[in-house]
Parts: sequence; structure tokens; C-alpha cells
Amino acid sequence: MSEEQNTAAAFDLVIRGQRVLTSAGIAPREVAVKDGRVVAMEPLGNGLVGAETIELADDETLIPGLVDTHVHINEPGRTDWEGFASATRAAAAGGVTTVIDMPLNSIPPTTNVENLALKRSVAENQAFVDVGFWGGAIPGNTGDLRPLHDAGVFGFKSFLLHSGVDEFPHLEAEELETDLAELRKFDSLMLVHAEDSHAIDRAPHAEGDIYAKFLASRPRGAENKAIAEVIERTRWTGARAHILHLSSSDALPMIASAKRDGVNLTVETCPHYLTLNAEEIPNGATAYKCCPPIREASNRELLWKGLEEGTIDCIVSDHSPSTLDLKDLENGDFAVAWGGVSSLQLGLSLIWTEARHRGIPLEKVVSWMSTRPAEIARVPNKGLIAVGYDADFSIFAADDAFVVDVKKLRHKNPITPYDGRALSGVVRKTYLRGQVADGTQPIGKLIRRGGI
Repeated sequence: MSEEQNTAAAFDLVIRGQRVLTSAGIAPREVAVKDGRVVAMEPLGNGLVGAETIELADDETLIPGLVDTHVHINEPGRTDWEGFASATRAAAAGGVTTVIDMPLNSIPPTTNVENLALKRSVAENQAFVDVGFWGGAIPGNTGDLRPLHDAGVFGFKSFLLHSGVDEFPHLEAEELETDLAELRKFDSLMLVHAEDSHAIDRAPHAEGDIYAKFLASRPRGAENKAIAEVIERTRWTGARAHILHLSSSDALPMIASAKRDGVNLTVETCPHYLTLNAEEIPNGATAYKCCPPIREASNRELLWKGLEEGTIDCIVSDHSPSTLDLKDLENGDFAVAWGGVSSLQLGLSLIWTEARHRGIPLEKVVSWMSTRPAEIARVPNKGLIAVGYDADFSIFAADDAFVVDVKKLRHKNPITPYDGRALSGVVRKTYLRGQVADGTQPIGKLIRRGGI
């Protein structure tokens, strides 16, 4: 482009092509960006002029950057598990342009304003995509919830059983109700890890390398009972609640019933529950261990149905990495290994690979993985390609394919249950506010509720 054309350019960037995912579906469009925002969208051929122009290839679709609201970055304190630089590089490589960090497993956890400030100071200048933060709700910190909200957290995470780390204790149901009532006062969101501790205490113990024993130790009933508790406490308080990482399809009818009753409830599930099944998990394969667990193929099919019917609202990664040692790879003991699946970079391709076989269009996948998470967390200006929104995009080649090589993934520790898996859909380029997010420059911002 000549210097004269550069001077005359009305926009910083124009991307045009036959396949642009707009709020009205995929259509031929030109998208213009200025100062990091989408400022114009026109039919293809209108000749918008940018200082830089990108022409999409015939096999490429421009989609909004994904919004992953369930990521454990673990820094500070457990940075050998993951960190802001490695996690956000992995996110960018997978077309994820916004992540919201969970309040554990960092040390200290994000349970008061001082700890939030520490986490932000560590994340500063290490973010390759935009990063927001959840607060934590633990016994005794009800008084910290409003200050954390005012400091910009997007909501609060709680557990109804041991969290896996001692510095983030769980709430009893009565404590959850107290905190829900507190959050109702300022219309914040309570995220709940819903497994019932009493039911799990009475379940068979997980021991050794047999996956079936581990699965029996985290029964559906424990999840169902806890979800029922969350529904009723949310109903009584009038608060907003969100069920994390749904794995039990048994809970879908009562979730649907609660939503019909007007209970302010949303629900997420994760790629591992939608793409893997218990029958195919090898004994000793602790890369597959997560809580709640990956269940049977029949359960997986019902989760897909729950998504299509709208009972489940969105899909997020629950990227919960650890060191290789903590996965107990040498012994493969499911009772000992850390529970968590690493998939932050792979989510879009994982879900698209399954969805296309089921006749589910790309538009629906993006809604589940970008638009709806942004809406639920109330992340401003994210989740759509639309005028006024941040220019967060990914160029996605839906018909391209690749084989997962764990050594080439950008998260810190080279383990994932998807190693060697053939997937459809390749993220060819990611843009954050109109800039290429390729992991070379930390161009991400630390974002806050309401954009404050």
C-alpha cells in the first residue's frame, strides 16, 4: 500500500471475506477497526479502506475471539503449574482472546482485595490476551465480597466440598445461602463447584490405576444432590448462580425445571465431558482425571442434547494444569494424581470436531464458547463481531485439520489427554483489539467488571 493510501485510510485495519460471523450469521462482510474497536461493518465489495487490509482465504471464517471464563492460571504461588505468560499464550494460539482467572490454585487465593491486588501486580505485563478475575467465597469472608466486587471481580467461586487445596476451604450449604443473599444486594454472580461432600464421603474410595474405581468415587448422585441444593438456595435468595463444569446428565431435568420457574441459574460444561468418555479411558491414564469426572458415552450424548436445548448455556475449558509429578504418571494412581485437564489451546477445535459430526453449525459453537460466556460473566464489549465491540477475532479454517502434539502446545506442562488426537479446525491467526496476538508481545489488558 502506498504512503498516500496509508494517509487516506479511514481505519486502522479492514478484514474482508466471504465468511464473517456476524450477529445475523455468516455473511460476506468487510469489518473495519479503529482504536481497537469495530467501527463499521459493510457488505463485501463496499471498499472500506484501512491502513492494513486482510483478505480472508476461501476456507477461512472470521469469528469473534473466544471468552473462556474458567481458567486456573495458578500464579503466584504455584507458577510451576502454570503462569500468566504461558496460559495466555496458549489461549491466543487457540483463538481465545479473553480469560477469567479462577481464585485458586494461586497462593494466596483471591479472597480479599489485598490478594487481588497482588495477583494483578503479578499478571501485569505478562498478559498476551485480556485477563479478568473471579473472587473467592470461603468461610468467614462474607465481608470481603462487596469490596472485591467494587474492585472489579466478575463474580465469586465457591465449593461445596474440599477444593483440593487447603487454603481455599469449602462452604457448607447454609454458608452458601448467606453469601448468595449478600451477592444479591449488588447483583453479583456466585459460581459453584457442585458436588456434595457427604455423598462423596460415603462413596467407594478411589484407589490404584483403575479408572472405573475413580469414577465410582465421584458418583452422579453427589453432583445431583449439590446442584439441587444450589437451585433451592438460589430460588430462596433471588441471587444469580452458575453451575460450574456440569458432568452429570441426570441433573438436566431439574436444571430445566428451575429455569422454567425463573430461578436465575446458568450452567456450563467443558470440552472433556463432550469429547471423551469413561469407557475409552485407559487404566493409569491420569491425564484424564478431573473432578467431577468424565462419565459414560451415554451421559455425554445427553450433555450435547442439553446444550442444543439450551439447558446448558456455555462451554469453557476448566483448564486446570499441574506439574507432571502431581499427575503421578509413574504409578497412574487416580487416588493420588491431581485432578485437572489441560485444554485451553484446544477447546475450539475439540468442540468443532464433535459438533460438525452432529450437524451443529459453527455459529452455534461460537455462541456457546464466546457470546454466552461473555454475557453470563458480563464482560463488556466481548463475544461478538459488532460495531462498538472490541476487535477481538480469530481467523478459523473449519475444514483444515491437525494432530495434537503436546510438545507444541503453549501451556507450561506437556500433558493433555488429547495428545495424538486428530482434530478438525485450525486457528490461523488471532487478533486482540485489532492487533495480532501471536505470543510475541504481551498486548493483553487486565479487565474489570463493568470496564472500570
